[in-house]
Amino acid sequence: MPLKTNIKLGKIKLIKSLFCLTIFIFFFDSFASENNKNLEGNFVEIKILDKVSSKNSKLILKIGEETKFENLIIKSLKCKNSEFDDNPEVTAYLQVKDITFKDNDKVFVFNGWTFSSSPSLRPFDHPVYDIWLIKCY
Repeated sequence: MPLKTNIKLGKIKLIKSLFCLTIFIFFFDSFASENNKNLEGNFVEIKILDKVSSKNSKLILKIGEETKFENLIIKSLKCKNSEFDDNPEVTAYLQVKDITFKDNDKVFVFNGWTFSSSPSLRPFDHPVYDIWLIKCY
């Protein structure tokens, strides 16, 4: 008879373990999704250097909206801050069009991810302007 008692206790322990595991996964998933929301921003701050006049300009872009600067149309699709505080990294996905090029207005001068710590990794090549990513918030 002690065998039946042990089987019942084993089932109860298994059910308690599964319940605790479910609660842990639920809270961990909600914490991870909140943490990811804090890493992604709604605005991107960039600096633009006009190589002809040697003037710097700061520009704040809202995610998903196009912004016109001189002869450029700049659109930021996404930005993200790194998870690490000791060496923060800011990344942003930018699309840049030059409206002086009349041959095809659908061609981007730059279309890709840019990094604040190493802008030369994906360089923005333009004869007049340079763009640097500053921060995401």
